[in-house]
Amino acid sequence: MINEIKKDAEKRMNKSLEALSSAFNKIRTGRAHPSILDGVMVNYYGQDTPLKQVAAVNVEDSRTLAISPWEKNLVSAIEKAIMTSDLGLNPSSTGDVIRVPMPMLTQETRKDMVRQARADAEHGRVSIRNARRDANNDLKELLKEKEISEDDLRRGEDEIQKLTDRFIAEVETMLKAKEEDLMEV
Repeated sequence: MINEIKKDAEKRMNKSLEALSSAFNKIRTGRAHPSILDGVMVNYYGQDTPLKQVAAVNVEDSRTLAISPWEKNLVSAIEKAIMTSDLGLNPSSTGDVIRVPMPMLTQETRKDMVRQARADAEHGRVSIRNARRDANNDLKELLKEKEISEDDLRRGEDEIQKLTDRFIAEVETMLKAKEEDLMEV
């Protein structure tokens, strides 16, 4: 019983880390990386479709992404989708290929992005703590139903706290790496 609750909490905490990693990928640094465009949705025959499903996104050089649509008629739709996204990117088309230059980041922009990364990290921490709270509530419910003893409850809470501490430390590591990446000139 306790192991099942612990496994469920660990699974939820892992999902929180995955969500944080995805959020960090959307925060652009000065370098070009295809994952920056992961959140861009293109109008494909009246349906909003992720960019990576309608085109190949490659890094041309350290500051430029090259997007090759699989259908030539999608070029303008992809350009429009990138312009209307909140990424602040300005694509340019050369017929078949769309190039997206990454603008240099100003110090103020970097600080804003670090602030965004910290907010995303805090959401991750809150999500992990929510998983801990739910697991502890499940353990207390088992105690009420007399399926486990108070010693088992304490042991289970300690294990879940260690799990929580491990995942919070992982969030801190990810945040530190992202901050260093953003502040790197």
